[in-house]
This record gives sequence, C-alpha cells and structure tokens, in this order.
Amino acid sequence: MKKYQKFLISAACILAVAITAGCFMKVNAASDNITVAGQPVDLTYAAEKALPAVVHIKYVQNSKTQTVRMQRDPFEDFFSDPFGFFGNPNDRQGGSRERQIQTPKRTATGSGVIISSDGYIVTNNHVVEGADELTVTLNDNREFSARIVGTDKTTDLALIKIDGKSLPAIPIANSDDLKVGEWVLAVGNPLGLNNTVTAGIVSAKARSLGANGVESFIQTDAAINAGNSGGALVNTKGELVGINAMLYSQTGSYSGYGFAIPTTIMNKVVADIKEFGTVQRALLGITGGDVLNYINEQKENGKEVDLGTNEGVYVGKVESDGAGADAGLQEGDVIVSIDGKKVTKMAELQEIMANKRPGDKISLTYLHNKKKETKSVTLKNAQGNTKVVKQADMDVLGADVRPITNQQKEQLNITYGLEVIKVNAGKLKDAGIAKGFIIQRVNDETMKTVEDLQQAVKEASTSKEPVLIIRGLYPTGKKAYFIVELQ
Repeated sequence: MKKYQKFLISAACILAVAITAGCFMKVNAASDNITVAGQPVDLTYAAEKALPAVVHIKYVQNSKTQTVRMQRDPFEDFFSDPFGFFGNPNDRQGGSRERQIQTPKRTATGSGVIISSDGYIVTNNHVVEGADELTVTLNDNREFSARIVGTDKTTDLALIKIDGKSLPAIPIANSDDLKVGEWVLAVGNPLGLNNTVTAGIVSAKARSLGANGVESFIQTDAAINAGNSGGALVNTKGELVGINAMLYSQTGSYSGYGFAIPTTIMNKVVADIKEFGTVQRALLGITGGDVLNYINEQKENGKEVDLGTNEGVYVGKVESDGAGADAGLQEGDVIVSIDGKKVTKMAELQEIMANKRPGDKISLTYLHNKKKETKSVTLKNAQGNTKVVKQADMDVLGADVRPITNQQKEQLNITYGLEVIKVNAGKLKDAGIAKGFIIQRVNDETMKTVEDLQQAVKEASTSKEPVLIIRGLYPTGKKAYFIVELQ
C-alpha cells in the first residue's frame, strides 16, 4: 500500500509540474502580444521603423520686388521743396507715396512623411504654402527637389512628390484603433535638430482647437516643437497614426501638448488629391457645435434647456438646399450618430464627414424634440449637388494679364491692378471683359500679381458660389464691375 502511495504522490508531483509549465508557456505566449500593465514599453522597434520614412523639408521663398504705399515724411517735403514749387499735382493720396521695396529671402524648415516608395510625401499645408523651392532631405542625407502635388487648407495637409525609387515608406495604421493612454512617438525635425524622436501617450482624441476648417486632432504629450510640423506620430509598431500639426503653448515652445491630424482624415485627402487634384468634401449643410457647449452657454444666460442628451452635435442652422434639410433636420435638433457610429461632439462628426464624398449615402440619426429619428440621406458638395468638384485654373478665363506699369499708376492715380492684355474664348470674354480693362479686386481681394488672380480662381471654383466678382476700371478711368461664372 505504501508503495502505491509513493507512486501516486510522485505522479501527482509530475502532473503538477507539467500543468505549471504549461501555464507558464501560455503566459509567455500571451505576453508576446499584450504589454503587461505596469511594465516599461520598449519603443526602439517603433523608432527604427519610423525614422527612415520621416524627412526634413526646407522651404524657400525668393526675394521679390513689391510696391507699397508709405506715409510721407512731413519734413521731407519741407527740406527738399519748402515752398511747394515742385509739388506733384497728380498726387492726391493724402500725404502718402509709393515705394518699391525688396522683400527678403525667406527660409523655413519642417518635416514630412514618405507614404509610398515612389516618392509621395505627406506634410502640413503651412509647411509648403507660398514656397518657391522645396528641398527634401532623407534620413540617409540624400537630397531631392520636391514639387507640390496638391494642398488642402481646410485640414492643413499637403501632398508633395520627389523623384525617387524604393524609398522607405512608412506603414499606415487606422487611427480609429488608437486608445487614450496608448504610447506613441513623435518623429520629426524640431528646432533644427534633425531625426528627433520623442515619446508620450495619447492624451485625448477628436480634439478641436478652432485653427482649421476640419479638425479632429489626436492630442499627445509627446514633445512637439517648431519644425515637427508635418512629421509622423506613430504607434508602438512603428505605424503612422497621425501627422503632427501644431502645439498648444503660450510661449511658442512645447508646454505639454501636441496635436496630430489622424490618418483617417489624411488617407481621404491624399486619395482625393491624387485622383481629382482637389479634396471632394461632402457636407451636411448645417452649422452648430457640441451639445454640452450649447447647454453651458444657455446656462450662462440664465436659461435651462433639455435636449434629451448632453452629448452630440447641436444643430444651430440648416441650409435650405443641403443634405441636412433633405433629412428633415431642423434648428434645435441633435445629431447623435452616423452609420451607427456614435457622435458625441462636432470634432467626431467632422472626422466622419471628412471620409465621405458628395454622392455618398449615410444613415443619419438625430433627436427631434428629444425623439430619435433615423434617415437615409445623400451627401452634397458645397455647391449643392453631387458632382465632382474640380479646382479651376486661370486658363478657364481665356485671357492674359500683367501687373500695371508705373506710368499707368500715375495716369489713373491707382497703386495696383492687372491689365488684360489679350482676350481669347473663355470666361472673361463671356462676361464682356475686353482687352485693356484693369482688374483691381476679385471677390473683395486686391489683385497686385498674377498669382493673386490665380489663387482667387482656385478658391472660387470650389466654393459654394463659384463666381468671380471683378471690379476695376477702363483706361479712360471709368469704373465697372463684372460677374464671371466659373461653372
């Protein structure tokens, strides 16, 4: 009996060791995929993956000659012509005069992220806007000249291109999968310190600061400074989750929080620029804000409101020809979800809409008098239809223009303008504008350079009302204005 007991005890011990070893192997296997709470995170792999794909961008704006009107020095005329014998009878500018100045050459730096091996790079619009030259330096110190493929001010994103092959592109992750508290790296070129990596966590998601037209920032406490703009925000796998765009600071340098544009917005902007040349923006045709902000504003005014919820987007105004009106939205309603995805604030709504195109159908759920309603609605563009919006170029005008000469300025007593020197078939001819007409203002913007007119055409062509209101004068001095339809 004792022999059997010894045998049973030995077998039990062996079985217990086997079970313990099996459990230990399972725990180790699980730890390969899950970071144990409280344990330090190794970010070296993520840094090694991300660094080769983040580039340094040098911005150059060349020196230019500009004509400016300056206030006349009262003592200048006294000492040069004390009795006014040589005064200019045509000078009726109220004690001011024109002077040509040479603007200094401007340089700046930023960052960018290689997203494809054939040389497409994403950065911020404010990194490249107005540049005459862009030089891209890779992590291995190779230099390339870059061209701008397209930009989007509304999201502060830009797509540029260099001529290269087999470049180290970064893998792109879905920023929707990010969790608050998750570790991230900010990779860029801050303060002239190239190839810099900082670490932090995701502090918040869907943050709005009011700096851009469309915002749903990833907030992080990874250090971001000047020069980080356009750089990469990456997860612990070294995958791109956002494009670093700005920092929140009262001093201009890092003081705790940085903000990145999520890849969910970036991917759509890049795809649209590649396919259409400009972003196809789908709109609900409403204005409003966070429900909680609206409730708090009403409380400050001594009013109590009950919308049936403290979360969602409060509808303050509905455009009569917009998609929201088609869905039955009214002022005072609250949008609570789109396509079954909960919406708690305006930034979340903007992020969802940023992934849509005109013509897409969505399921819109909202509260009307605290009662939930769900409608299917077809989204529209800014012009109230579902057509592809293409950014027009100056060629659509069918005319050649040039800045007016100094002689014309003196004769007509004006300081700026663009003379129409040739009119072919196009929008200007259709509107009745003839050779010799001087364009001074377009849609309330002054026209001093050809680039000013080019920009006015681009902006108007994708706006809600694609028209140019042109004001100017004939060589005789007679003033006139024209309405030029771009559609």
